[in-house]
Amino acid sequence: MAETAQQLDLGWLLLSPGEGRRLDLDVEIEPLLLAGQRYAPAGPVAARLDISRTTGGYSLRLRSRVPLEGPCMRCLEPAERMVAVDGREVDQPGGGEDLSSPYLDGDELDLHAWARDALALALPAQIVCRDECRGLCPQCGENLNEAAPEHGHEAEPDPRWAALRELRLE
Repeated sequence: MAETAQQLDLGWLLLSPGEGRRLDLDVEIEPLLLAGQRYAPAGPVAARLDISRTTGGYSLRLRSRVPLEGPCMRCLEPAERMVAVDGREVDQPGGGEDLSSPYLDGDELDLHAWARDALALALPAQIVCRDECRGLCPQCGENLNEAAPEHGHEAEPDPRWAALRELRLE
């Protein structure tokens, strides 16, 4: 089992420019709040960190598969989804804004924040309990996955004809 890491001092690796190292770590990722709903991994997440030393900076790659748990965005039943994360960062001092990583401060890598942000960017458009989830009925709120096939409602009359209902022809 790998050790859990939040902050990582890359300086202790003593990498020369052109050298690299691969580390297998466990990372704690804070729950994400999406549309007021909580989505969280079920504990520390195994991650692989590839570190390459450049002339004066670092090139980094973070890969993991994160099992997320939370409510289905369609029917609100419990959902579990595996999200593949593949994040890359480059930090080259003096290289401008595009080559400056917000997760690196000198040799200190904020792995905790990077893993959470990389997960947020890798999320699917919707977290659902299953791909064919039918969601909730928009009129009565019944779970359509459990409803009878003939579930339906009478169509509401067109509001433009409401005045005709008040007409009395006697």
